[in-house]
Amino acid sequence: MSEPFIHPTAVVDEGVEIGDGSKIWHFCHLIRGTRIGARCVLGQNVMAGPDVSVGDGCKIQNNVSLYKGVTLEEEVFCGPSCVFTNVLTPRAFVERKDEFLPTRVGRGATIGANATVVCGNLIGCYAMIGAGSVVTEDVPDYGLVVGIPARRIGWVSRSGDRLGSDLVCPRTGERYQEGGEGLSLIE
Repeated sequence: MSEPFIHPTAVVDEGVEIGDGSKIWHFCHLIRGTRIGARCVLGQNVMAGPDVSVGDGCKIQNNVSLYKGVTLEEEVFCGPSCVFTNVLTPRAFVERKDEFLPTRVGRGATIGANATVVCGNLIGCYAMIGAGSVVTEDVPDYGLVVGIPARRIGWVSRSGDRLGSDLVCPRTGERYQEGGEGLSLIE
């Protein structure tokens, strides 16, 4: 693998780990205790930390802030200007750092441009959050959610294609089945 690329305008605090082949672009700020996996791309003006975990192969587009409590598993896509909150009832004059709620985004999930993810929720593996949506509750694996508040309108495959009632991916032919908290891929 290759060494990570860090643009000269990026600020990387002491105690940050950046994996091989990752690219950290203009005006990013990575705060202590943050771990960026291998082969990640952080676009212009991304802020992460403190103590944020970003899995291998993630793409975080411009103007995204990942606050303490956010965990992105492998191959997550964060669209431009999507938002993660960290406190449910913020006030400028009330200290609430001990109330930060964790937000986990599962492997391969996509969060659309300008979407907001309210803290304390789980975004399932390969889920897709529509642009501009506001996530106020957990999203199941492979769930397709849109709106304010976001509601599930269907399912998507690993490749991001919308699934019909047969739950077969039109691009790959992969088959899925419903059960439990979402879909699962049939091996």
